[in-house]
Amino acid sequence: MKNPTLPEHLDMQVELPMVPPRSKTRPSVASTEATRAIEEDPEIPHLSEQEMIERIQVLRKERNAVILAHNYQIPIIQDLADFVGDSLQLSQQAAQTDAKVIVFCGVHFMAETAAILCPDKTVLIPDPEAGCSLAATVTAEEVRQWKAQHPNGVVVAYVNTNADVKAESDYCCTSSNALKVVQAIPEDKEILFLPDMFLGLYVQRMTGRKLHLWMGECHVHAGIRSEDILRMLREHPEADLLMHPECGCVSQCMFALAEGELPAERTFIYGTGGMVKHVRQSSAPVHLVATEVGMLHRLKKEAPQKRFIPVREDAICEYMKTITLPKLYRSLRDMVYEVRVPDEIAVRARRAIERMLEIV
Repeated sequence: MKNPTLPEHLDMQVELPMVPPRSKTRPSVASTEATRAIEEDPEIPHLSEQEMIERIQVLRKERNAVILAHNYQIPIIQDLADFVGDSLQLSQQAAQTDAKVIVFCGVHFMAETAAILCPDKTVLIPDPEAGCSLAATVTAEEVRQWKAQHPNGVVVAYVNTNADVKAESDYCCTSSNALKVVQAIPEDKEILFLPDMFLGLYVQRMTGRKLHLWMGECHVHAGIRSEDILRMLREHPEADLLMHPECGCVSQCMFALAEGELPAERTFIYGTGGMVKHVRQSSAPVHLVATEVGMLHRLKKEAPQKRFIPVREDAICEYMKTITLPKLYRSLRDMVYEVRVPDEIAVRARRAIERMLEIV
């Protein structure tokens, strides 16, 4: 079986970056304002899960609200959402919805993207401190400095970035369309790719383009290593391997594929949307999943007859898990927390996001 996620010939001459990842302080969500508000609320601690669900169902109709949830959200949030998807799909849904209110169950940069695309709608996030360790690795000022070093460069920003970083970029992309975005840029242009170095390395190999890479990483995906992959494949020789291109092991696995050390017919590199499509079509009874563990709930719903095993059970994003049922209920009840992006940033960021949406 031909693997559509791999090129006919891998260019193994591409140099690995020698600069270590930039050290940034990861935002803490151990105790957020939204968490404290739930604890101090006179009503919510006394409600059962079913009571909150029933009230959410009433409020979503009263508010004319749509609930969007990322694939990494906890199961109850995914089950309540009107739409569950990856970053690109959620951006598309936000742009297309007729609802007056968007409740975005994801991390903050995703809600910012929805607010930029839908300036006439109210965009809420149940916990505004649901950040992203990858987005935290780069600031708008750092992008400006990088651009000054490459004045003719085209900046491609992974969607996992804050709005002011997107405003400094020419294109946004997601893991599902990063290859197409880079391929759409004229070959005589320098490309500055940020902030995920592992996704950037993957794009560089797959397209054959030389990219300048920002040394950022997602702490969850960076923790998935090649030894984890090899161990799980030995234990489950009948399984398909689904691997997110942000994973720290992707570069090594690409080498292993070229050397025949990994089964090319069973190794697939996908964003979360690609993983969903794959399990719908694949005949494999078992799938090893190398991404955040919230993805397993979505995959089990798509193919309940199949078995899904996380490559690492501790691949958990505390930021995605910050959104809970009580916070979702409070968000709809009290219309908190509204996400707004200053007009001067939104106008510039929208250009890069719309280019992303045009290339699918």
